Amino acid sequence: MERTVALPIFFTIGFLAQFVDGTVGMGYGAFSASLLIGMGIMPALASASIHTAEVFVSLFSGISHLKFGNVKKEWLLLLIIPGAVGGAMGAYFLASIPGGAAKPFIAGFLLLLGVLMLYRFIPKKTPAPSRLSIALSNPRISSQKITGLGFVAAFLDAVGGGGWGPIATPGLILTENVEPRKVIGTVNLAEFFITIVIATTFFVTLGAEEYDWRMIGMLLIGGAIAAPIAAYLCKRLPARLLGILVGIALIGFNLRTLLMMLL
Repeated sequence: MERTVALPIFFTIGFLAQFVDGTVGMGYGAFSASLLIGMGIMPALASASIHTAEVFVSLFSGISHLKFGNVKKEWLLLLIIPGAVGGAMGAYFLASIPGGAAKPFIAGFLLLLGVLMLYRFIPKKTPAPSRLSIALSNPRISSQKITGLGFVAAFLDAVGGGGWGPIATPGLILTENVEPRKVIGTVNLAEFFITIVIATTFFVTLGAEEYDWRMIGMLLIGGAIAAPIAAYLCKRLPARLLGILVGIALIGFNLRTLLMMLL
């Protein structure tokens, strides 16, 4: 598909990805990466383009959360420093391997994110806590666990084009007795700094000539337009339903990608 012809499609992907992320707090990278890779964009370029556009989107989001008091400031450095290391390593790793070889693994990872999102949002029939949830429900989470979570989430975010929100947000909510809005706000603000590192690493390893700046521009414009709409509808639409729909979409799209590569 010619990139010029696809510009409206890139705009739509940016709009939908930010709409999803703005309403359920996760899914921007995973959703857009699934669509771009499915269109034939190489995984490294898809992730690089997503993170370049996301730098500006995450900046607006992080500032908004900070302004409204949704940030737990003592967690920021614990997430940002290991997240920056993990993100840089993930970006360098993805840029160093052939795009075709990475496709099935990235599709599998994004499919797994879809499963995790379904698990996160589908109502549980048995309210009794499991042994793991009991172990993770301590009032305070150790600094080591936060740093480890930040490293893993950022590494997988760079490799898969998404994963910071779906991994970091549920991870902190499950391991800390704190308001979910504090978790979401902190993760969003930290994401801005980590996204800068990931985008810079891709830029250095891939080179400016590999970028399609028109595609990045369309992703950015679409996301910028969707951001205020998503923020407004976040209070109106059931987040559980949206999360389930996104999970189903990720599973279906990436399962299709895997099947097409096998046939």
